[in-house]
Amino acid sequence: MSPSNIQEPFKRITPQEALALITKGNVQVIDVRQPGEWATGHVEGAQLIPVDSLFERIGEVAEDKDIIFYCAVGVRSGLACEIGAAMGRTRCHNIEGGIEAWKASRLPTVK
Repeated sequence: MSPSNIQEPFKRITPQEALALITKGNVQVIDVRQPGEWATGHVEGAQLIPVDSLFERIGEVAEDKDIIFYCAVGVRSGLACEIGAAMGRTRCHNIEGGIEAWKASRLPTVK
């Protein structure tokens, strides 16, 4: 598992750990990039909620599932995890390295 900061209200996970959570089920995967980035390829089953619209769309984020946020390299998704936690989501995860790490791990994407 990737190192997590005890002060962060979320877990940092590797792409492989994210895939294991997805396979296990009871998870929501949220891509927080912009639509143009999304169109270049995303995790199958992911929902697009750009980080700049997360506050107003927080109702679309499950309260009873593990939430996996990702972006290009992990910065915006870290912010999304902070927002999610501040809005009461207690099971937030950030893919370290984002979609770039996912692709580098040779995990599938869809367009």
